[in-house]
Amino acid sequence: MKSLNDLRLFMRTAKAASLSEAARAMDLSPATASAAIKRLESELGVALFARSTRSLRLTPEGEQFLAQCEPAVEALDVAAERLGQGRHMLRGTVQLSMPSDLGRNQVLKWLAEFRHRHPGVIIKIQVSDRVAGLYREQVELALRYGNAPDSGLVGLALDPTNKRVLCAAPSYLARHGHPAGPKELVSHNCLCFMLSDRIHNRWTFKRGKETVTVEVAGSFQCDDGDAVRRLAVAGEGIAYKSTLDVAQDLREGTLVQLCSDWEAEEAPLYMMCADRRMLRPLVRQLREHLVACCRRMSEG
Repeated sequence: MKSLNDLRLFMRTAKAASLSEAARAMDLSPATASAAIKRLESELGVALFARSTRSLRLTPEGEQFLAQCEPAVEALDVAAERLGQGRHMLRGTVQLSMPSDLGRNQVLKWLAEFRHRHPGVIIKIQVSDRVAGLYREQVELALRYGNAPDSGLVGLALDPTNKRVLCAAPSYLARHGHPAGPKELVSHNCLCFMLSDRIHNRWTFKRGKETVTVEVAGSFQCDDGDAVRRLAVAGEGIAYKSTLDVAQDLREGTLVQLCSDWEAEEAPLYMMCADRRMLRPLVRQLREHLVACCRRMSEG
């Protein structure tokens, strides 16, 4: 369905305001993408984009066509997937980004379960704590902790009540003792997560009407959440992690919760996408599966 792919390319280009970014997202060469847009414009008999050396924007005709194109492509996607459902099988490809710790240690297993139920589905996975650009990269969905800073994104809750938890290995606590409260963390070796150039070393806790923010420090700063958890399990220091990340370690006793009389920061888990019209049946069923998996993990 070459013409349908041309429409998808047109929609991505309009969203990103960049043909090169849309081409990368669809794994196309710039020349192929440019030819596809020219072919579409030729078929329609109008210019869809106004181009200059520095910018690309929709023409009035392009804006009108985009408004009609998006619901039409969505309807075709829904129709195709319903045909698959009629044969008791979901079909299609979904591109998913996820954080390293939860991704490697939990979500990969959850996605394997989903694939076994729906063998007609292909899942392309990106595992990284770097925030993937839903408009610029080959990513359709992203699992993220916290609310998205870009209000233009759509967030679907997977575990909206998830919180962080202060924890350490029994071996670390045997050597250094338990902190009696958050303020004592300044005298402990704390394992800090680092994203880009920002170090997450200000940890906040609440108890009743009291709120305490502690600026912590330690011998490790790491840009990979899975590495932070592994260092904690190895007894190298105290970590401040998402409960979903360490739920299994807490149950097995390889990590111990600290200062449990204090409430830790919220860390809701969301599935993010660029547009609500991308919520085709495959995405909705995947989301339902992940919600059930998060609930199972939280309940133990």
